Amino acid sequence: MHPKALLEGAAELLKLVLRFDHPADAVVSRYVREHRLGPRERATMAETVYAVLRRKILFTYLAQSGSGPMERRLAILGFAAPRDFLLSALGPQEKLWLQQCDQVQPTELMDLHRHNLPQWLVDLLKPELGDEFDALADSLGRSAGLDLRVNLLKAKRADVQRDLARLGIAAEVTPYSPWGLRLSDKPALNQWELFKQGAIEVQDEGSQLLALLLDARRGEMVVDFCAGAGGKTLAIGAAMRSTGRLYAFDTSAHRLDALKPRLARSGLSNVHPVAIAHERDDRIKRLSGKIDRVLVDAPCSGLGTLRRNPDLKWRQSPQSVDELVLKQQAILASAARMLKPGGRLVYATCSLLRSENEGVAEQFAQAHPDFQALDPATCLPDELMDRAGLCRAGYLRLWPHRHRTDGFFAAVWQRR
Repeated sequence: MHPKALLEGAAELLKLVLRFDHPADAVVSRYVREHRLGPRERATMAETVYAVLRRKILFTYLAQSGSGPMERRLAILGFAAPRDFLLSALGPQEKLWLQQCDQVQPTELMDLHRHNLPQWLVDLLKPELGDEFDALADSLGRSAGLDLRVNLLKAKRADVQRDLARLGIAAEVTPYSPWGLRLSDKPALNQWELFKQGAIEVQDEGSQLLALLLDARRGEMVVDFCAGAGGKTLAIGAAMRSTGRLYAFDTSAHRLDALKPRLARSGLSNVHPVAIAHERDDRIKRLSGKIDRVLVDAPCSGLGTLRRNPDLKWRQSPQSVDELVLKQQAILASAARMLKPGGRLVYATCSLLRSENEGVAEQFAQAHPDFQALDPATCLPDELMDRAGLCRAGYLRLWPHRHRTDGFFAAVWQRR
């Protein structure tokens, strides 16, 4: 595609994304599909959009000194292609303006132009992180690598690492999860035999740790209460060695449909996807007091995944978070009823906010004296590196700038 046409397309796509009425990845996918773009054009447009979303405050500030449509100016600033390619699409005035933008030094910028986070989020995170806030903001403004989980039912991690090396793919062992490999690039996995055969799945290392924290055993009755597309479900099922019974509950049948092809590749026979109407569904009531382990990876703001989903910081608000907290409390209370005495309950989010994390856990603990809090560090496998470093004040807390994972929180209880 000609540079001018590609830049115009990126500006058009940005205009759609910046409405924030749908997730950015869905808008991008639909656009590139409808316009039948090739792999290189798809990648350039997608990375341009995500670059603008990550640095939206700074780019908007710089764009004020330019001319022409705002979306075009933003697309120029975030354009994910070699500079010579971009310059060939610009007029003389745009080239001069871009040169002036390049000369702006970080020391000349205000804090908000450096961290590119909405003020309400800064006000919540800065007091908690103190001197680490800038490091977190910097990490959230960068693209995440690609983490894989090796399906130990079908392969060994060392063997997969060697197979990837033969393909010219450098993969490092994840520092915490014994199942994980981390790639610096994002190749087309669905073309690999390893993927087609179910030997690997895409899953952030932090998400893998939640499955380890649940520690589901062979032959047990287990529930993944908010299963979604089933990433953690598959990890839990593999840990159970495809024995026992693993329910994958979700209120979205559409999300559970996405689990089916992954389940077919995985080789698991113990997973039972179930679409439920709500957290008080009769099918949940029938399991009351019968389940050994329950994972509640609750619907949340997703602010721990800003490296992958930068639009969330512009689509969420204090009001939406307050609504989510009420939903999280209701889901956790309902899920807890399924546990038998001695059963383990894990509550988790991919949020950075105390209100969705410690706040919900503390409210649950006060309302449920029949559940005893467990130290997550003692629930993780003995061979896990630096278990204590992942846990603070009785909770698992993962931060992108500390652990190179998405932001995750988890609390663990045992029913008395």
